[in-house]
Amino acid sequence: MTFLQTAADLRSAIAQPAPTRACSCALGACTGWESLAEYRWDAHQMNLVATLRDPALDEPTLEEKHPQGSRYDSPDAPVAIKFFPYNRCEVWHCAQCDRHLLRYTEFGGYNVDHRVRALDPGNIID
Repeated sequence: MTFLQTAADLRSAIAQPAPTRACSCALGACTGWESLAEYRWDAHQMNLVATLRDPALDEPTLEEKHPQGSRYDSPDAPVAIKFFPYNRCEVWHCAQCDRHLLRYTEFGGYNVDHRVRALDPGNIID
């Protein structure tokens, strides 16, 4: 799997014209991080593009980056690939709605929570 190390790498990996049709897949808008029940992740239409998780790190940082004061779940939160949660994500492409998506799994206590966010190239920063 391709490991993307920089914001430029990520922009290049998802470079394509913006989708011309509205999303009609089961994911919905997901402009900010959303919990995702597994039945909503339609695996046959999802294509793995790359990972943002550094294979050399056993435990990536939990530090977040919000230079404009956004929050983790804000639709305008920056996609800072060296920071949480992006440093634990895989990049996917939905063949039905033509969007690129970020996905990771949050492990906490007794709960395993799959989370997804639509990738807006305008939010990608180093």
